Amino acid sequence: MRNVLWNTGQRRLRALWRILVVLVVFLILELGLELLLGVAFSSTLSEQLGASRAGDRTALSAAIQRLPAFNLASNFLGLVSVYVSTWLGGRLLDRRRFTSFGYHVGPSWWRDFLAGLVIGAVLMAVIFAVEWAAGWLQVTGTFCAVQGTDFGTAMLVSVLVFIMVGFREEQLFRGYLVRNGAEGLSFKAVRARAAVIIAWASFAILFGCAHLLNPNASLVSTVDLVLAGLFLGLPYILTGELALGIGLHITWNLFEGNVFGFPVSGTDAGPTLIAIRQAGPKLWTGGAFGPEAGLIGVLAIVLGSALILLWVRRTRGRIGLCTELARAPEAM
Repeated sequence: MRNVLWNTGQRRLRALWRILVVLVVFLILELGLELLLGVAFSSTLSEQLGASRAGDRTALSAAIQRLPAFNLASNFLGLVSVYVSTWLGGRLLDRRRFTSFGYHVGPSWWRDFLAGLVIGAVLMAVIFAVEWAAGWLQVTGTFCAVQGTDFGTAMLVSVLVFIMVGFREEQLFRGYLVRNGAEGLSFKAVRARAAVIIAWASFAILFGCAHLLNPNASLVSTVDLVLAGLFLGLPYILTGELALGIGLHITWNLFEGNVFGFPVSGTDAGPTLIAIRQAGPKLWTGGAFGPEAGLIGVLAIVLGSALILLWVRRTRGRIGLCTELARAPEAM
């Protein structure tokens, strides 16, 4: 039993158990902090609403969810939960430096980050242009915010939220999980290249399943989000760095919801630079879930993957898997 749990040569838990421990710590941190945040906002809002309205728990919860401050704080705590849990996992369980999760930050890292921002924005602009040209959407307004909120403030909150979402999800699903998964799968019967590919695919599936409870989710949207997980993880397995994937993740969501007015994985992003009324075949547009659930989103992923390969070829001189992801860390 000891050998199943413990790597005697490296004197640490095996990869599967490291992953499970980090996921449990992350969930405990996130749920605990969210609970404290909800209590704090409930107390404040109850005083503002008065006793009669505050007694309606459903109305109170809905009111809290609509607060920009709550949205911002909730995402910040989610970001903290991911980074604290994965830093602790890297330090205490992996015995790995945090930079090895994809943060060898320098000029090239920031160059990749900016390239990711551009690619994400361009892909969503292409989706918008194609749907507009096909007559599948109609522009109904500009600079639109939820009634009673200031557009500038609401847009700033959305930008900050999607920046945090990009960093949080890429750190968890790619930086920590793919890294440890690839290392754990790399043994005599499985070469490093195969281990990286299996880990990349496995956690893309987890990424898709993690959105199953989103509004308007379906089997089709889940399959398409698995493809999106492969797409977002492609830069990491090619470069070993998270920069390109984080930038891509941020602007894909931001331009999808807050610039072009599409649903973002089934959710309403809030303020929009361009408000739209969407029609067209759901098979292509993704309907109420957004472009990720439609064929147009799949085509954008294919185009985006080609752009990533071109960027990696241009900046690295070659395209190849980063097999270093499957290597055990050196002693700290």
